[in-house]
Amino acid sequence: MSRTVKSLLALLTTILFGISVPMNAASAAERPPNVVLIVADDLGAMDLGCYGSKFHRTPNLDKLAAAGMRFTHSYSACPVCSPTRVSILTGQYPQRWQVTDWLPGRPDQPAHKLNRPMLRQHLPLEAVTIAEVLKPAGYASASIGKWHLGGEGFEPTRQGFDVNIAGDAAGTPLSYFAPYGKADGKKMPGLSEAPAGEYLPDRLTTEAEKFIEQHREKPFFVYLPHFSPHTPLTAKPDIVKKYPEANSFHGQQNNPVYAAMLESLDESVGRIVAKLDELKLTDNTIVVFTSDNGGLATIEGGSKTVPATSNAPLREGKGWLYEGGIRTPLIVKWPGSVKPNSTNDTPVCSIDLFPTLVAACGLEQTKELPKFDGVSLLPLLKQSGTIDRESLFWHYPHYANQGSRPGAAIRSGEWKLIEFYEEGRRELFHVAKDVGESRNLAEQEPVRVKELAEKLDAWRKSVGALMPTPNPDYAPNQQAKNGEIVMPAMRSFVRGVMLRYEPLPHKNTVGFWVNPNDWVMWEFTVTTPGKFQLEGLIGCGNGSGGSEVRFEVARSGDTAEPQALTYIVKETGGFQAFVPTPLGEVTLDKPGRYELRIKPVKKPGPAIMDIRQAKLTPVTQ
Repeated sequence: MSRTVKSLLALLTTILFGISVPMNAASAAERPPNVVLIVADDLGAMDLGCYGSKFHRTPNLDKLAAAGMRFTHSYSACPVCSPTRVSILTGQYPQRWQVTDWLPGRPDQPAHKLNRPMLRQHLPLEAVTIAEVLKPAGYASASIGKWHLGGEGFEPTRQGFDVNIAGDAAGTPLSYFAPYGKADGKKMPGLSEAPAGEYLPDRLTTEAEKFIEQHREKPFFVYLPHFSPHTPLTAKPDIVKKYPEANSFHGQQNNPVYAAMLESLDESVGRIVAKLDELKLTDNTIVVFTSDNGGLATIEGGSKTVPATSNAPLREGKGWLYEGGIRTPLIVKWPGSVKPNSTNDTPVCSIDLFPTLVAACGLEQTKELPKFDGVSLLPLLKQSGTIDRESLFWHYPHYANQGSRPGAAIRSGEWKLIEFYEEGRRELFHVAKDVGESRNLAEQEPVRVKELAEKLDAWRKSVGALMPTPNPDYAPNQQAKNGEIVMPAMRSFVRGVMLRYEPLPHKNTVGFWVNPNDWVMWEFTVTTPGKFQLEGLIGCGNGSGGSEVRFEVARSGDTAEPQALTYIVKETGGFQAFVPTPLGEVTLDKPGRYELRIKPVKKPGPAIMDIRQAKLTPVTQ
């Protein structure tokens, strides 16, 4: 939609509804509802007390949920931030606008088998946002916080917002504590003046309170996208001290700094609700709280540092298409319309927020408004019916900082299919029964896999999703200057049904090796040929020792018999109790690309082994 059409839309809406005339045709004498939309950054679906957290303290958000509706199957449109923000603001899948990764995104690398498609570096001005639809209907609107959808020329005030505080192209703040700037003089918009030591979430909340008070006599839309609790994890020291120090991570929520950031975020929500109460605006204000993607549960490269959070029982976290990466909290409070302390388990998505708010504010969709991919959730909020939608879709054609690979997903009813673009691998889960996505049913349900894959492909075409392309300079796991070739678990390719790479820091392993027909493969690049010692970083739990495993090494594409080494797996005291294990010598006589394959021969116990890393070390003569 062009800017000219957007201007005509504004004029048309003004003519139809008037600058300050309420939109609710059924109650023409009443003012339409105010809207406060609060978006957390990297907040996991299981992080709030009302969603089951026993570690984090979120009394104000818990009260918000008690006063409204809590969605238990809410999704973001992408496992990372910028695309989801596009979906929130436009009601459309971000693939329509070629914003499919965080901006500016992770550059292509030799280790990547695929190159990313074109990534637009801003939300185009022709996109119609919530603010642009509400503005001609008399709403004052402010974007206060993270924008991350373009810099100068593409800032919030070019997309219908009257006020922009802190929003620019950056995905993280210049500082969480004042002064909000850098030594080179760069400042965050609207925050050049601040008392030393002021905490950013507090300041953003103050700005939101000011805007609400200044515009209390007319409808307002406050978009409050906090930077918290995104890294770098930075919190008030006095709040951090309230939580026990975390010395290790075992798939639990135990990061005190993250918890303190979340507590300050919770205080912000409490202040906003209190301001609405003070101004007697509560009964006519819709308050929405959500997150832009799942919680950050991994640390790139498998560092043992305690990550931000755990999304358990959901699998993985931010950057991944598993539930932990795309499940989010969603709470809606709307007195008189939403029953207090209600829940809904319908799968919903960030694309639904815009059409829901349009409907709630009395603006029925017309041909001049954007064509939403989302649907209005009013029937669910008012408990008056269901929504008409069969499936939700994701397309993430990028290598995430958190270790995931390009892929797509579809949730249709109780089923979810994930497709990985590098090799076409597909995984099928009955997510209604298997929320942890631990049992891949792709081999048992080939007809369902085919049906869902066809729907996913048709959707990609319908939204103009751009696909990654083969990397002509692909050089995986390159030989180092000292001659070593290191193959970490995160760069492996699994074959079969159950085997998987488990990225959480306390694991960081190829594991869940319970099926003897599954196997794993690495590709690696030799520049200096010779004889090498193969070593594995292997772990095996008690009772699972004795498996026979075959290590094969061959040039990629070579059909000749590979070099093979056999190993009888020894128990190490635990699957994550990794022990450097010499496996034997192999000769790599030519430069080029090779494959290391690990295939079980027999499995007497419950599982075979875990392997965190394989390494080839030159043998000195």
